[in-house]
Amino acid sequence: MSPVGQSPAKSRSEPARLVSSDRRDHLLDAATELLAGGDDAVSMDSVAERAGVSRPLVYKHFANRGELLASVYERESNLLHRELAGAVGAAETLEDKFRALVRGALRAEASRGATFAALRSAGARGRAARERQRRRDRNTVAHFAALAMGEHGSEERETAQAVAILLGALTSVLAQWRRRPTPEHAQSLEDIYVQLAVGGLAALGEA
Repeated sequence: MSPVGQSPAKSRSEPARLVSSDRRDHLLDAATELLAGGDDAVSMDSVAERAGVSRPLVYKHFANRGELLASVYERESNLLHRELAGAVGAAETLEDKFRALVRGALRAEASRGATFAALRSAGARGRAARERQRRRDRNTVAHFAALAMGEHGSEERETAQAVAILLGALTSVLAQWRRRPTPEHAQSLEDIYVQLAVGGLAALGEA
């Protein structure tokens, strides 16, 4: 739908007046929207049509479909990381941080789960993206482990291993939510996860 008071033709030519970085984001937005229909819906032609630009303009920013999808994955994963890191950083206690983490992961699954699934299906998560995620995971483990050791006096190596297991369990939490994607189920899963995480780490400290 065109903005009020603006003709469709004018709206279609608008991206041509964007600066290069904004135009690139506009193309990534178009590709992300198309991913709702699965990764097969994304091509250089379909992105050009969706963005209202010429096909050569898409190639000016992305060498091929693979590079385009990899760029979408990088942008979306960076955005998700910033959101989760911000939520966890704003929480004060270890329990609140686990709650912020699982709540943010469930919220992201509800809003972006289909996008990430399509990107993974298309093989958009390359070696660089996997290594970047491994670094982030290591930092997250170190952050939560340090808090758990300070709160419960547990041993460093065992605590780090326990935290790594707990963070890995988020995948199962999201899989459970996809079976029944309701707000009530999300809240139940959040509570269960936090109880297991906090209780498990407390028990480890006592042991």
